Amino acid sequence: MRLLDGVSSTYELATVAIAAGRSLQQQAEAQGGTAELDYAALLAAGRVLSPLHHPDPAHCLVTGTGLTHLGSAAARDAMHQKLQQQADAGTLSDSMRMFQWGVEGGIPKDGRPGAQPEWFFKGDGGIVVAPGAPLPSPDFALDGGEEPELVGLYLIGPDGTPHRLGFAIGNEFSDHVTERQNYLYLAHSKLRACAIGPELRSGELPRDLRGVSRIRRGDAVVWEKPFLTGEANMCHSLANLEYHHFKYAAHRRPGDVHLHFFGTATLSFADEVKVQPGDRFEIDLPELGAPLVNPLGTAASGFALGGVRAL
Repeated sequence: MRLLDGVSSTYELATVAIAAGRSLQQQAEAQGGTAELDYAALLAAGRVLSPLHHPDPAHCLVTGTGLTHLGSAAARDAMHQKLQQQADAGTLSDSMRMFQWGVEGGIPKDGRPGAQPEWFFKGDGGIVVAPGAPLPSPDFALDGGEEPELVGLYLIGPDGTPHRLGFAIGNEFSDHVTERQNYLYLAHSKLRACAIGPELRSGELPRDLRGVSRIRRGDAVVWEKPFLTGEANMCHSLANLEYHHFKYAAHRRPGDVHLHFFGTATLSFADEVKVQPGDRFEIDLPELGAPLVNPLGTAASGFALGGVRAL
């Protein structure tokens, strides 16, 4: 791994690249230094940060979309069907109806945007943990499960234009038991930590991406499953998902960073796996570099009923 001269973060590199009218890769090549480090050793020591962060975490928006992958609706619908009484055998759940909209219209045509996807807010930059760091599950959580996903990394330019730096592996860690209680609890279930990285892939992304998601407990693999992502395996195009996120003016504030999860079709929770503190989530997607590995941790919420004070 070669260090770059003149910048100390991807955020700084991207800011310089935008000002110079260069791609991120071109700017990195222009600032390539001579000092080299052992990447594998740094990764093993937990010294590799997420591939993009904002110096002020409040100016990093972490969001995502769901029901975007061919197969994702089946896992989600199996969860929701248990709670929804159907008037007749032909009734679609809300999950299946939204998925159907994506299948029928998730690809823009003739320059017109496609169907809107499900969209959710996860938090700001403070919820993103580094590769190798524990994913903290708060003490009020009912569950904490992995979601292996593709993540888009963006910086808003001075004129309000979103610039995509590239893509990374993401673990869109969520509370699926809370969501299962009622699908209107989806928003609550997403307000959890997440992990992104360890690498950023710039340039064109392959349409067909194939990886493996697994959970280790000690030396044993307690769950493992392949997963598919990339546009060849999605009912929405990436351009459509990006449009429906950045069409909002509040999402185009100059200088802000956006980390946007693109959804998944593979969950250990759908196979009734119950994770335990110390279990390690491993998301391996070779086209995007080294695997993303994070153990499950716990954390006190730091807040109690009656904790709000009147002024």
